[in-house]
Amino acid sequence: MFHLIFSIPGWYVIARFIAPLALPLAVKLVFSAVVLLATQYLFFSRFTSGSIMSPEMPRPVIILFNWAFCAVLFLAMLQVVMDAAALLALLLGHPLTIAPALRYGAGGVAMLLAAVGVHQAIRVPPVKDVVFNIKNLPPEFEGYQLLQLTDLHISKLFNARWTTKMVKKAMALDVDLIVITGDVIDGTLKNRRADVEPLRGLNAPDGVFAITGNHEYFFEQAAWTDHLASLGLKPLLNSHTVVARDGASLVIAGVTDASAPGRGAPGPDLARALVGAPERAPVVLLDHQPRNARQNAAQGADVQLSGHTHGGLIAGFDRLFAKPNGGYVSGLYAVEGMQLYVNNGTALWPGMAVRLGRPSELTRITLQPAK
Repeated sequence: MFHLIFSIPGWYVIARFIAPLALPLAVKLVFSAVVLLATQYLFFSRFTSGSIMSPEMPRPVIILFNWAFCAVLFLAMLQVVMDAAALLALLLGHPLTIAPALRYGAGGVAMLLAAVGVHQAIRVPPVKDVVFNIKNLPPEFEGYQLLQLTDLHISKLFNARWTTKMVKKAMALDVDLIVITGDVIDGTLKNRRADVEPLRGLNAPDGVFAITGNHEYFFEQAAWTDHLASLGLKPLLNSHTVVARDGASLVIAGVTDASAPGRGAPGPDLARALVGAPERAPVVLLDHQPRNARQNAAQGADVQLSGHTHGGLIAGFDRLFAKPNGGYVSGLYAVEGMQLYVNNGTALWPGMAVRLGRPSELTRITLQPAK
């Protein structure tokens, strides 16, 4: 059923774009086969040494598949617009014929948009600065800086070379603390060991801390948590750490992913994470998915850093991501006295590598006292 759903844009393109073209039948059949092939990228991933969550194909092949599928998807969307215009004209009594030149133009636009979208998705992201104004922030932490990385999805697409470049750019920011809010990997430890090795280069004066995302639970989460810890990514799984400055404290708390109970692992428990935390100290919470923001605010978190949504991938399509994520998709939100930041992601799942208007980011966060 999953693969059938992905094929729907392809069938629409075949019926409404390819079939009306004035081309020999053999050419149309070849184009149709290519379109259907492009929509079944995830199906073919199952027959590699990976899965649909971790395509173990050469990186150029993954990039090509993503471009081809996105081109089909965008072409289907453009064809829907043309068909809607033709239907409206017919209802108004002015039948409209879609000229061949318009069809070919739509095909060119779709391929160009797909190329731009895939390039935006797979680049090492630019730096984005975010400021949090916290009412109970001690003066000692004014100007304190954190770097949030999230949804790295280290894989055949975001491989060792990409990770090395990302780490180098991250380290140039010279922040006080680095946090990684889940979905670090896609793949088994055997397949990803070399690709995650550059993460050993991440370091900050007050440490590097990580939580789990939903994807860790697809690939032996406990083994991955231990291995990432050996690289210097200290786990905060329903626990916290305290950063001290001249007698003042800042709490960095982390919870497990909301999907963990479905995989037989402990679910997120903020109350447990804050046991023993200093009273009245500001709490910065790491929670991969933003959907529990209201509950977290009620339990005393001042700031929540999340990811998971990839920003909705394409501007205008964020409503598709809103409902399962509590209405939070991209950017900064005020949630019952707490500030929630939903990061677009440092990378994304290689099964749908496209971004238009929702850029990836290395997120440098500066803490300031509220005015």
